[in-house]
Amino acid sequence: MAEHGFRKWVITITVILAALLELIDTTIVNVALPDIMGNLGATLEDSGWIVTGYAVANVIILPMSGWLGDRFGRKNYFITSILLFTIASFLCGNAHSLTELVAFRIFQGLAGGGLLSTGQAILMETWPREEIGMATALFGLGAVVGPTVGPTIGGFIVNHVNWRYIFYVNIPMGAIAAFMVSTFVKESPKHAKGKPIDWWGILLLTIAVGSLQVVLEKGESEDWFSKTYIAVLTFSTIFATIAFIWRELSTDHPVVNFRIIKQRSFAIGIITTFTLGFALYGSVFIFPVFCQNLLGFTAQQTGLILFPGGLATIFMMPFIGMMLKRGVPAQFMATAGFAMFFIFTWMLSNSTLSSGTTDFFWPLIIRGVGMSLLFVPLTTLALQDLKGPDIGQGTGLNNMMRQLGGSFGIAILTTLIHIKSGVVRNGLIEKISVYNPAYQQRNQAIVQSFIAKGISPLNAQQMANQAMEGNVIKQTMLLTYDNMYLIIGVFVLFCIPIIFLQRFKKGTPMAVDAH
Repeated sequence: MAEHGFRKWVITITVILAALLELIDTTIVNVALPDIMGNLGATLEDSGWIVTGYAVANVIILPMSGWLGDRFGRKNYFITSILLFTIASFLCGNAHSLTELVAFRIFQGLAGGGLLSTGQAILMETWPREEIGMATALFGLGAVVGPTVGPTIGGFIVNHVNWRYIFYVNIPMGAIAAFMVSTFVKESPKHAKGKPIDWWGILLLTIAVGSLQVVLEKGESEDWFSKTYIAVLTFSTIFATIAFIWRELSTDHPVVNFRIIKQRSFAIGIITTFTLGFALYGSVFIFPVFCQNLLGFTAQQTGLILFPGGLATIFMMPFIGMMLKRGVPAQFMATAGFAMFFIFTWMLSNSTLSSGTTDFFWPLIIRGVGMSLLFVPLTTLALQDLKGPDIGQGTGLNNMMRQLGGSFGIAILTTLIHIKSGVVRNGLIEKISVYNPAYQQRNQAIVQSFIAKGISPLNAQQMANQAMEGNVIKQTMLLTYDNMYLIIGVFVLFCIPIIFLQRFKKGTPMAVDAH
């Protein structure tokens, strides 16, 4: 039964708070890695598993979260996930070695995977059918804003306290969320209780998704298939995925019900959700690197630059829900969102080495508004035809596709940056020649400036050569990052026609679980 009044809003706030625990932790650790490396004596390559371990565990659980909620009850599974996530956060903050921290991050990722999809399913049960668009909009605040503000919060904590507190801050929030869930959320039917457990499905899912996530996270840094374990994991991904799909379609009690893909809106929706993940996480990955490595901003400064865009998303979300409730087609809103995201990437593709905070303000505001126009309508379109226990399965698969979209996006962009930077550098080096008048003029100007400071001509020439090399590196990365922004923008534009293959539904009300 749907809730009304005070109880409905308390449950909504509780679910969003719990979901934020998981969402912020996907990016908050990134800015703390240098401090963690120094404190635990780890290398950059080894410390990367702190992020990878969490992501792998998270993506493994996401598609299973619907089945787990159906078997144990969504309230029980949700509150258990919150408590385990809180315990894991304490253990991460108290870790004394890299091995301990990676192990506890995997534990944290397994617990966190149950928060997002289960919380979304609880909201869909809590809100009346005609207000589901608003519920999705409010939940979308965390899904879109969480990864954006994570680096800001992480940068502030690392700069002013200690890296361990990026985990400790979860403890009071988790305790409050667990208490409120136990007090206000009602239990849902246990659709899968007493039915056989699909152990083979769980095993194959773990191998398939886990292997894929490791390949995406580590492929570029390991030079892809030059490392044996990447090649082995790629084969494992392909074999286990085929075996998993066959298993789930042939068993009567699958851990992931692929039959819901027969719903056209959902089948198309997971494609557009994948695109959303690519755009969301890809842009969040590129922009901080660009600001910190090229423009010299600190992690906290970069986070503060991103913050107004997050506020724009927060401000717009309720209006998006209201427009859905009044019957504005979700397809039209998503189209506007993709168009705005392209405008954001096009504006940033014109960045220069002299770009400052004011140059990024409006592009990021446009991105923030665009993300609000994307998350809610795309989620609504994907889930609009699902009913009963299919809702939990649908939210789990949909959220997994967004996470995988982000992982694919980061892996593809990282590889393209590596390839494109080589091409751009070769093009720039061709212009560095004693026969190029422009180069000669620039080089001599730098030499004369060093000589004017009392440096000998020989040393001045050497320093000028180093300065020119530094300029080449900066220009190479600038042109490369500008190209990456455009690639993201063009990618999202190609998804606009796909949206209109989904069924138009006036008011886009979604069915919720029957009790």
